[in-house]
Amino acid sequence: MSLPTPPALFKTLRLPLLLTALAATLATPTAGAQSLKELHELARGHDAAFLAARAGAESARHRSAQAEALQRPNVGLQGSYTRSSSDTPLYDARSNTAAAVGLSATQTLFNRQNTLTIDKARRALDLAEVDLNSAEQDLTLRVAQAYFDVLIAQDALSTARASKTAIGEQLASAKRNFEVGTATITDTREAQARFDLTTAQEIAADNDLRTKRLALEQLVGRTDVKPLGLKPAAALPLPGEGIESWVEKTEQSPSVRKARLAHEIAKLETRRTQAGHLPTVDLQGQLATTNNRGSGALSAGGAGTTTSNSIGVTVRMPLYTGDAIQNQVREALALEEKSRNDLEAARRGVAQATRQLFFGVQSGAAQVKALEAAETSSRLALDATKLGYKVGVRVNLDVLNAQTQLYSTQRDLARARYEVLLNSLRLRQAAGTLNPADIDAVSALLGTSR
Repeated sequence: MSLPTPPALFKTLRLPLLLTALAATLATPTAGAQSLKELHELARGHDAAFLAARAGAESARHRSAQAEALQRPNVGLQGSYTRSSSDTPLYDARSNTAAAVGLSATQTLFNRQNTLTIDKARRALDLAEVDLNSAEQDLTLRVAQAYFDVLIAQDALSTARASKTAIGEQLASAKRNFEVGTATITDTREAQARFDLTTAQEIAADNDLRTKRLALEQLVGRTDVKPLGLKPAAALPLPGEGIESWVEKTEQSPSVRKARLAHEIAKLETRRTQAGHLPTVDLQGQLATTNNRGSGALSAGGAGTTTSNSIGVTVRMPLYTGDAIQNQVREALALEEKSRNDLEAARRGVAQATRQLFFGVQSGAAQVKALEAAETSSRLALDATKLGYKVGVRVNLDVLNAQTQLYSTQRDLARARYEVLLNSLRLRQAAGTLNPADIDAVSALLGTSR
């Protein structure tokens, strides 16, 4: 015959109500909460790394414009004023003043090195744009990671608090049962140990949430950040296309594009150094006006204004440079080979990362389904354990274990959902297709923006 259980035990163990309250806490948007899209826009105007990349891209545009100037004429204006005097045994003292102004211009007609330098500058500008795009995608992932870190920490804290409340009620029930003689001291001590452990977990979860929220606030430059939680019925994104389709897209990945441009620049540098053996041809012209005055003007060509002009072509041809050009070419060829291998390494690395992320999204979605089933099973198991405890076939420890299993499953389920969203963004970054529309799509799953 089983021992009677006080009715007060099941009046206090309102687990279904606790679970409903926990789910409502996780699903209901907090007043004044911000969406992922809003915080991403804030980070674009605050994050120092992204702003530095944007300034670097702007400087590259000006640097490219400097190289373009090599194709344009070089025009200069010069002027001088000279006063001179002489006193010799053959001539009386004489003085002369000369004022001159001149205009000179040079236009390159043929300079292969300059042409290739301009091509390099254009590729360098493209490289700077890729760096900026890469920095923007990196910012997107950092914001998403910090955003979901806060949500994961919030869910962990809410789970720890709900678990602590349920175990606290189980502890109070065990104490009452012990006082009336329907339970042993073992039940009380087991519940007390589990309650103390949950209290420590709650403290750790609260500190983790503070740390994660500080990281997000620093990233977006705003305090009191409250991210929106994931909607209960949100459909998690799946890759859609096959794995090879995603791998083919990796040619547009920022890492691959950057390595490819670096290889093109290295090839241009090789051709530029080889062009050091070629002649250069410049068109030069000068126009000058000189005004002479004074007793010595006659020896200087006569008093008055003299105008002169000239135009000509200058050809320069290197004959011997001490093997400098030859060694420059050898160095450029070695660097070109290095860049070729860097490009291949980038392609292989991005393709491998894309495959891993593709499988990660798929397995993550499958894990979510499995954890959803586990949550349902854990809830049914807890109800059955409670019933067994009521009729005397289960002990207090069994109820505590069933409660812990349910709350742990709920915590893991929330984390798995966020990981699927994060991996879907990482997959798009690896494939080079990550853009603001992807942030909008994820933000729509998290709630409505203010």
